[in-house]
Amino acid sequence: MPSCTRRRSEGVPQRDIATVIGEHLNLPVTSLDPADAPAHFGWLADTTALDSPSSATRTRALLDWNPTGPGLLADMAAHYFTA
Repeated sequence: MPSCTRRRSEGVPQRDIATVIGEHLNLPVTSLDPADAPAHFGWLADTTALDSPSSATRTRALLDWNPTGPGLLADMAAHYFTA
């Protein structure tokens, strides 16, 4: 198997995901000081602080897969918040 490559251009920043959620749930989205993250996120604080971008490049190559649907943010906006 080919080695994994990290490409930031494919990642979706957590702030962008939070913004879509906040907009659809009418909630404010604000930045936190890293020192305040444990009080806000609890056990999830360490995970949210990680800089771990991912890429679908390897999956696309191994499976000869070319996604045709919307990206994550568009998909969330269109389908995750319907009643």
